[in-house]
Amino acid sequence: MTVQDLIQQLNLKILVEGDLTREVTDCYIGDLLSWVMGRAPGDSAWLTVMGNINSIAVATLADVSCIVLVENAALDAAAKAKAEMHDVTILQSEENSYRLAVAVSRLL
Repeated sequence: MTVQDLIQQLNLKILVEGDLTREVTDCYIGDLLSWVMGRAPGDSAWLTVMGNINSIAVATLADVSCIVLVENAALDAAAKAKAEMHDVTILQSEENSYRLAVAVSRLL
């Protein structure tokens, strides 16, 4: 499944459009950035409420396919600029992490 497929199937809002053709092979939930950095699988959809500049660095280091901000969490301006610079796709959902992860799991 691609990021674009995920967007369409789960009705996600695009906040920063990176590579929408990138494969999504897993899902990871986490808000503690140091924990996510060492444990999120590459090519995963990372579900979090962390919409700050540090989350962009973690997404790049962990090589996730996209960040999905759950519960309509906000993306700050500095993070948006950094995501655009590094081609990190950032999406947004009104769903909570659990419900969204269940939905992603069903699609994968």
